[in-house]
Amino acid sequence: MAEIVVAEPSIASTSSNTGGGYGSNSGTKPFYIRSITSGNDEYVPEPFDSEKLPVTLKSEIQRFLRVANLIDAQEPRVACLCRFHAFVVAHDLDRNSNGRGVRQFKTALLQRLEQDEEVTYRKRKEKSDVREVRRVYREYKDYIIKHGGESTLENRDVLTKARVIAPVLHEVSNTLTKAAGTQAHADNDFKGRSEFYDYNILPLDHGGVHQAIMQLPEIKAAVGAVRNVIGIPFVEEFSNHEPHFDLFDWLQHCFGFQKGNVANQREHLILLLANIHIRRCNKPANTLKLADGVLDELMKKFFKNYTEWCKFLEKKNSIRLPFTDPEAEQYKLLYIGLYLLIWGEAANLRFMPECLAYIFHHIAFDLHSILMGDTILSTGDSFLPSYGRGPESFLVNMVTPIYDVIRKEAMKNQNGMTDHSTWRNYDDLNEFFWSPDCFQLGWPMNQNHDFFYVQSPEDPKSKNNRGSGKPTTDKKRENNDEEMELNEEDQSKDGESNVEDKKERKWLGKTNFVEFRSFWHVFRSFDRMWAFLILSLQAMIIMACHDLESPLQMFDTPILEDIMSIFITSAVLKLVQAVLDISFTWKARSTMDHSRARKHTLKVVIAAIWTIVLPIFYSKTRRKYTCYSSQYRSWLGEWCYSSYMLVVAFYLMSNAVNMILFSVPAIGRYIETSNSKISSILSWWTQPRLYVGRGMQESQFSLLKYSLFWVLLLLSKLAFSYSFEIKPLIAPTRQIMSIGITKYDWHELFPRVKNNAGAIAAIWAPVIMVYFMDTQIWYSVFCAIFGGLYGILHHLGEIRTLGMLRSRFQDLPLAFMNSLIPHPSKTDKHLNRKSFLSEMFQKVSEKQMRNGLVKFVVVWNEIINCFREEDLISNREVELMKMPLSSELHSGVVYWPIFLLANKLPMALTVAKDFVGEDANLSKKIRRDVYMYIAIKECYDSLKYVLDILVVGDLDRRIIAGIVDEIEESIRKSTVLKDFDLSELLTLYAKCIDLVELLVEGNKEHHTKVVKVLQDVFEIVTSDMMKNGSRTLASIHAYHQTEGCSTTYFDDVEPEPPLFASKHSIHFPLTISDSLNEKIKRFLLLLTVKDTAMDIPSNLDARRRISFFATSLFMDIPRAPKVRNMLSFSVLTPHLMEEVKFSTKELNSQKDYVSIGFYMQKIFPDELENFLERMGVENLEELDEHGKEELRDWASFRGQTLSRTIRGMMYYQKALKLQAFLDMAEDDDILQGYAAIEGGNDTLSAQLDALADLKFTHVVSYQLFGSQKTSGDPQAQEIIELMIRYPSLRVAYVEEREEIVENKPLTTYSSVLVKAVNGLDQEIYRIKLPGSPNIGEGKPENQNHAIIFTRGEALQAIDMNQDNYLEEAIKMRNLLQEFLPRSGKRPKILGLREHIFTGSVSSLAWFMSYQETSFVTIGQRLLANPLRIRFHYGHPDLFDRVFHLTRGGISKASKTINLSEDIFAGYNTTLRRGHITYHEYIQVGKGRDVSLNQISKFEAKVANGNSEQTLSRDIYRLGRRFDFFRMLSCYFTTVGFYFSSLISVIGIYVFLYGQLYLVLSGLEKALLLEAKVHNIRSLETALASQSFIQLGLLTGLPMVMEIALEKGLLSALKDFVLMQLQLAAVFFTFSLGTKTHYFGRTILHGGAKYRPTGRKVVVFHASFTENYRLYSRSHFMKGFELLLLLIVHDIIRRSYRNHMMYVMITSAIWFLSLTWLFAPFLFNPSGFDWGKIVDDWKDWNKWIKQQGGIGIQQDKSWQSWWYDEQDHLRYSGWGSRIIEILLSLRFFIYQYGLVYHLDIAGSNKTVVVYVLSWVVIVVIFLLVKVVNLGRQYLSDNHQLSFRLFKASLFLSVIATIIALSYICQLSVSDLIVCCLAFLPTGWGLILVAQAFRPLIQGTVLWKFTRVFAQAYDFGMGIILFTPIACLAWLPSISAFQTQILFNRAFSRRLQIQPILKAKKKHI
Repeated sequence: MAEIVVAEPSIASTSSNTGGGYGSNSGTKPFYIRSITSGNDEYVPEPFDSEKLPVTLKSEIQRFLRVANLIDAQEPRVACLCRFHAFVVAHDLDRNSNGRGVRQFKTALLQRLEQDEEVTYRKRKEKSDVREVRRVYREYKDYIIKHGGESTLENRDVLTKARVIAPVLHEVSNTLTKAAGTQAHADNDFKGRSEFYDYNILPLDHGGVHQAIMQLPEIKAAVGAVRNVIGIPFVEEFSNHEPHFDLFDWLQHCFGFQKGNVANQREHLILLLANIHIRRCNKPANTLKLADGVLDELMKKFFKNYTEWCKFLEKKNSIRLPFTDPEAEQYKLLYIGLYLLIWGEAANLRFMPECLAYIFHHIAFDLHSILMGDTILSTGDSFLPSYGRGPESFLVNMVTPIYDVIRKEAMKNQNGMTDHSTWRNYDDLNEFFWSPDCFQLGWPMNQNHDFFYVQSPEDPKSKNNRGSGKPTTDKKRENNDEEMELNEEDQSKDGESNVEDKKERKWLGKTNFVEFRSFWHVFRSFDRMWAFLILSLQAMIIMACHDLESPLQMFDTPILEDIMSIFITSAVLKLVQAVLDISFTWKARSTMDHSRARKHTLKVVIAAIWTIVLPIFYSKTRRKYTCYSSQYRSWLGEWCYSSYMLVVAFYLMSNAVNMILFSVPAIGRYIETSNSKISSILSWWTQPRLYVGRGMQESQFSLLKYSLFWVLLLLSKLAFSYSFEIKPLIAPTRQIMSIGITKYDWHELFPRVKNNAGAIAAIWAPVIMVYFMDTQIWYSVFCAIFGGLYGILHHLGEIRTLGMLRSRFQDLPLAFMNSLIPHPSKTDKHLNRKSFLSEMFQKVSEKQMRNGLVKFVVVWNEIINCFREEDLISNREVELMKMPLSSELHSGVVYWPIFLLANKLPMALTVAKDFVGEDANLSKKIRRDVYMYIAIKECYDSLKYVLDILVVGDLDRRIIAGIVDEIEESIRKSTVLKDFDLSELLTLYAKCIDLVELLVEGNKEHHTKVVKVLQDVFEIVTSDMMKNGSRTLASIHAYHQTEGCSTTYFDDVEPEPPLFASKHSIHFPLTISDSLNEKIKRFLLLLTVKDTAMDIPSNLDARRRISFFATSLFMDIPRAPKVRNMLSFSVLTPHLMEEVKFSTKELNSQKDYVSIGFYMQKIFPDELENFLERMGVENLEELDEHGKEELRDWASFRGQTLSRTIRGMMYYQKALKLQAFLDMAEDDDILQGYAAIEGGNDTLSAQLDALADLKFTHVVSYQLFGSQKTSGDPQAQEIIELMIRYPSLRVAYVEEREEIVENKPLTTYSSVLVKAVNGLDQEIYRIKLPGSPNIGEGKPENQNHAIIFTRGEALQAIDMNQDNYLEEAIKMRNLLQEFLPRSGKRPKILGLREHIFTGSVSSLAWFMSYQETSFVTIGQRLLANPLRIRFHYGHPDLFDRVFHLTRGGISKASKTINLSEDIFAGYNTTLRRGHITYHEYIQVGKGRDVSLNQISKFEAKVANGNSEQTLSRDIYRLGRRFDFFRMLSCYFTTVGFYFSSLISVIGIYVFLYGQLYLVLSGLEKALLLEAKVHNIRSLETALASQSFIQLGLLTGLPMVMEIALEKGLLSALKDFVLMQLQLAAVFFTFSLGTKTHYFGRTILHGGAKYRPTGRKVVVFHASFTENYRLYSRSHFMKGFELLLLLIVHDIIRRSYRNHMMYVMITSAIWFLSLTWLFAPFLFNPSGFDWGKIVDDWKDWNKWIKQQGGIGIQQDKSWQSWWYDEQDHLRYSGWGSRIIEILLSLRFFIYQYGLVYHLDIAGSNKTVVVYVLSWVVIVVIFLLVKVVNLGRQYLSDNHQLSFRLFKASLFLSVIATIIALSYICQLSVSDLIVCCLAFLPTGWGLILVAQAFRPLIQGTVLWKFTRVFAQAYDFGMGIILFTPIACLAWLPSISAFQTQILFNRAFSRRLQIQPILKAKKKHI
């Protein structure tokens, strides 16, 4: 292509005042110069690609190109002008075409312009281009104005296009006008900005005034308030350029906010005002003016945190309100708008609420100064903000400097590898503003302040680095003394800052708290709990030592005095706590106030004094009593006390004050939150001067409830511990201490230690570990008991089966009306279903009941239709489950679903046929079954109805009417059995079926058959059943026999032809209408449906959902308001790289595992059949293109995809429209059905859409959408398709693009919100960011950038692996009522129940499902009530949105420390006195991981997160500020669970190493021999009891209780037993290892990180290599260690102790070790398939031998994996390394103990034996090294020499062993024992070398360590692989494993074997 030479393509430069240029009134010159012109002038209107554009240009030019494509066919010239305008804009943005793809784009567009220019110029209809564009613009503008209020679907689409086109043409026209000169400036339509612009929800431009949502009175009132600018300064200066100038525009011009931010927050505030207004507005006449209290409510919500912050810092807030109402309303709106604009543009600063408060504080003061008309005295000019008023002034001058500090500090984190103490996180920076020192920053902020200094003090270059900042300017203001006072303070601080500028800057360091890596955090945060447990243990040991026979004996003075010695321990613990406080806050000393430092010092001093005083008094005054004898109260007797007791009483005085404050929480709350001097003095000692964590006390009743819970629990725990753990060991301990042992089996290092202290420690240590751990078990027990009782009281599980549903179905309409239908007068009254049900039934009027019944039928049918759309049920099941909607409902006639009446009619007929007795008895028997009676009555009425419309002959109708009258007369007289022979009922029943089937078929040729059936029915009734004949037929017969009789009723009857035979006797076929067809089909179903309908619906998920929905109607649920009065809410879904939808390729791809499509077909076979039925095909091969796209959706909706989540969340909108329809529609409209109205009544449909948009918004935060769209990623198009399908869906993404600034590329970031318009994504808002938003943890940063686009008063945080259901979405407005004030606190977070939908196939998924379900139901139920300690554990909780946006958002984002970001939102809410509740009447779906590897990664991530929580300031503050019992709840439900798990595992190690010490040293043998000699049974029992009672199974009690509640007790027991048979114990034991490993390692070394699990939906086989990589260090190594301990223990003690007893004692540990070794292979699909085994062996060998290096991943090479596995040590401090080394020393005990048991050692117990063993190890190392060197130097060129060398070494070793066996009696057992001794030593050396890596890396030692570690890993792999391979040889093992893994699938008759067999190995 030839070079295109552009001649400055600016429109202005190509035009002149005299014409001739582009845009002029005359002339035909082209507007560009080209070197090659197009040779073809024929115009072909093809669209120009408007989607694949350069990133640097896309946001500026895309709209012009899109509009050009839209109008190209109708207005080609205008389209060409739009494209040229895009070219000009692109050229102005990047003149040198430096951006990626810009040159290519310009070339392509210029070629298109060359092609179009001349042709489109000839097609121009006006004289000039300017007029041409204006003409088209006016056409679209007039259309918008004329048809803006119409709601037809066709007009709606055209209006949408017109609204897109009009603003673009306006902009093009303005540009052309400027280029054409002054001649074209006459038209006022084109002055200022366009009257039409893109909008989100509210079309606030001129063209949107007629839209339905803008016609809502509440919207009009809110818009009017925002647009009231009367009296605002400078309005005339700005408003001339804006068509709808409002308060937000004024704030933008004054303070320099971005245009997109202003538009976004304008709509945000208007929607908030409208929603609050409509709830407060009681008088319709005042709806166009904001109701009283609306702004006051919003002011209170938005500024409560700000005013409390000012109060805390003793500063007067900057909100100044006038006294007159109109001005006050205007000022309130300005302040709220100002805060929203600050928040909306704050980017990452939104995580720092008090930083925003600081900024608002100063800008609000500036705002007040402007409003008051202040002037600058030095110049006389009006006061304006000091940082400028440019379009991005606020971003550049206020946000960016603080953002840069956050970013630079976060970079020092090095992705979680550096210590937390070396960098400031979000909390540190925010807490800087908790101190009055923050005002030293001044305003504008002095960037030379140390706050902005980022360099760490350890950096030697920090002294030379000085920041630069703008010096603050002095401002002198007038008119207000308070303002002058504040100004003087600012001036003084400015002066101080100028002095500070001359000082050397320093890094401020941490603020208030330092996150050290130490296990001491567990003690420091929960010191009261540990003190209680330690003191209780001490007291119980003392009591047991005194051999108390009665608890009252403890009050004996000597015993009581000894028990009171626990306070000495208490003083020591307080000293430890005080020392920890100082050491852990040392690095925060620079930001700590002096009073706090003094308090820390004073605490240490006082604790040290008590630590000295108490022991002295105890030792000096023990048993020295002063006694007192009571004369008047003889029951006291004589009581004595010592001086020590008095000192203890004085010591406890401070605790008495705390006890009073605990007992009366209101007093404590007042003292903590008050700023009075007295309160400050009272709280100074106990409470740190912090902004959060104050006043968290609960109500008196709540305190009583959770205190009772914990008192009962602790009493049970202590009683158990005393009786079964402590007391039984006292006597054996005394006996061990009394036995003197002088002979040991090894070289005793401490022979002079008396009383056998080592043996006592070995016995007591594991018991003490259990003592500290078993409180967690007791918590599980009490959780099951209390949670179960709470669930029963709240009706959980009342309807859990189809039988229960059928029995209670008649009550559903009333329950539905009481719960889900708005009350006619009250909307927020909270009613309890159980206690008020009968009373409400009496109060409900007949009209209300019938109206509610109609609405129930509408909603029920919509739910059933939704089931069908989701393919959960078939078409036949729809017919059986739906309820007919007819006008008869208003008269009280209900047609119940067919599945309730199935088989009832045949049963009734059978009963009646053989019945003997009275009519009353028969009627009673039938009415006993309500549905049987209903079925009979409906069938009878339906038959009459059918005969009435079928028979039209006069005689025939009279005869039928006469017979019917006779039947009904017999019924009235109760003579049916007397008058009729009912034995023929079944014959009549069969004929009726034939008749109805013929009517349904409607075949004209069957007329004769219909007549015959009718005659048969007539004959059966009159001849066979009527015993006395029919009176009607008798009358006819008498008429024919008697002549001349008087006129009768049958005078005109002709005897011929026979009945129904006449041509006009019946009307067949019937004229079928929809309602008639529905009735006849229903009648046929009633007659024909048999027992199979009793199991309707057959789909298990449909059953579960409908049962839970029915149950929830009877639960404690608030009254539903009308949709218009409900609270508004948003759903926010963060998304990163997860699947949007499964592609066709993914559905059919078979690489490492079966295709997703094949998997879905086998797992959901019934739903696939329903899908095919819906598509109208027999099999998948018949699907067309549309059907294949539907198949993609079908599969995606069954995986963990974004499309599933969006579909579920958009049910909220569907539910709101349905409920609004029921609120608004008339009775006749409701009877037509919701679907008919939605599709046929456009006006009503538009109103429903408007209300739904007013109340609900769904925003998907998809950061990569922009880049994916640019790169052509199909996921971006799938997102657009989702937005098209769901018009209310919005997508927020971060756009990263390069801008050319001064010929240099500069990366800019923007938050962008888009929606779907005309099938494309349309940008709505664009807000520039100060930099990349991804500074901290990804998910919270993703949420944070998009939260500004959410709306409403509540916000639901939804993860992308969640689902929702229509029937649950219907209850959302009820749930939102929980936010309204009632008794007690208003909740700030509403917790919801989750259903795990991924537990239906594999056993692992089932286990995980039950475990998760237990936590999200019974666990959180108890946490919320009575414990009052529930936090935010993830999704799908509902947040009080305004509360949280003013307090840091819905999560925390600091890197690493906030890895579990969700729970920190709960911590933050609680610390800020927010209340969190939990509600079980609504649920959402949740997906979980289904394979062991995925589950383990998830468990590792959660364990990492909990370890980081342990180090966090949030846990510390909660643990220290909660009262004692809430602190216990907090501990055992958060980090305590993981720490207790760690203690339990450590307890096993302590037990085994204690036993190893006893057997290796010979102590146990000696003690047992002594016990046998003296017949001491208790000693032997004590030595054998160290297995301690295995109570671990009790932790599963809550799960069993929850299953029992929801499925019944028998089902719970059955499931529990089945879970054990499917090896659930193995799974949970294996998970225990995962939790403890990652929890302990992360606290010690760090390395916490997010671990993606993949969320794969298919079953796949994990290779042996993958399993080894994942579990080698967390499980396998520990499993081998435990196994080695057990083996050594068994070998040594077998000679003197019963082996069977040993097995019984250690059976649980054997189970644990084997589980940790082999569970990954047991739970691995096809884990014992021989073909997989062979592949795994090849892969393992390749992996273990592959050399690592740069770019080689750990799954490809052992070496790469080994280095990655040690990453946590690379950045670990030396303190942690020393701990690691000390822990590694345990491996040397094997060698030390075992070498003395060798035969070669004989009786020699000297240290020489141990030294010689090290000589042997050194020799072995040297041999390995020699072989290595030989391989390195000889293997390539001297193979023979190398082999001879190895052979000689081998023979030398063999010869040495033989020689030793003859000379020194070396035995074979010695060789085995040596292996057991030296292997652990080698591993210990490797661990020590890894800890010393910084010192030895690069040396020979490190290389040797790597080789040695590789050999160990290879050996461990061989040991693991061997039994697996052996089992794989057996033919039945693989099938047995499959049965265990997929028993759930087999029980559902799913096809698992085809899935496993269809898998292919990808090579």
